[in-house]
Amino acid sequence: MAGVDKEHRSHEMGMHTEQLAGRTQQRFFSPEEGENFTYPGAFEVDYNKRAELDVADMGAREVNLKIRDLMREGHGSIVIKNPGAKHSLGVGILNRLNLRFEGSLGYFGCGLIDGPNVRITGRVGWSFGENMMAGTVIIEKNAGSTFGAAIRGGDLVCKGDVGSRTGIDQKGGTIIVGGRTGAFSGFMMQRGRMVVLGDAGINLGDSMYDGTIYVGGEIAGFGVDAVDAEMTDLDVQWLTAKLKLYGMEAPRGAANMRKIVAGKQLWNYDNLEPSEKKIIL
Repeated sequence: MAGVDKEHRSHEMGMHTEQLAGRTQQRFFSPEEGENFTYPGAFEVDYNKRAELDVADMGAREVNLKIRDLMREGHGSIVIKNPGAKHSLGVGILNRLNLRFEGSLGYFGCGLIDGPNVRITGRVGWSFGENMMAGTVIIEKNAGSTFGAAIRGGDLVCKGDVGSRTGIDQKGGTIIVGGRTGAFSGFMMQRGRMVVLGDAGINLGDSMYDGTIYVGGEIAGFGVDAVDAEMTDLDVQWLTAKLKLYGMEAPRGAANMRKIVAGKQLWNYDNLEPSEKKIIL
């Protein structure tokens, strides 16, 4: 090139003769990776070190700070008694932990978690488990709307019924519903799996981009670009094994569940003619 100093020191150091590999720098998040990052603020906890906390007279912020203090002290198993359906309990836990709530939670419970194993003996409100990254959560009773919104990893299990918009914008992980789910479940789903053992409301999988939904009951109606797909032996094996982990099973058997995926007509939506867009919508 004109104007380039051929005698630059970098030439003397041999930097211009180094053979560079063409390895891509592109990385994709995978909750199954064997070597996940460890958060700088993560605590070393002992699962055999157990603590019980009665939070009947405590506010949500105080409860969450107390859980953090107990983890700092090395407690790996924490039981929260009398949560009283308070909102935003158990949020932002970026640590391995056995956490049990004996009672019900309000809105936004256990959001933004990465690693804990949580069990709730009662019900939970709206937007439970939002942006969950890893771990397992089991709710023994029912859950509200937008259950598991934008979940990215882990297993989020509700053994009862859930409200509408379950798994909206799901980006990974697994959502399991033991009963029914409401309208617009799987809306704008991008990755991951959703398993509904009961019935599903209208507009199931509306505008889903990718991922898989399994339904064991009746489907009130598909959303835009959601279509039936063939169940394979791998689907049946995966469903059977996953449900067994949580003591659950499909009412009519895993082989008789319906599989719903994206029709992928929306993948090139901007390139379609107006008449074609009307057909899809």
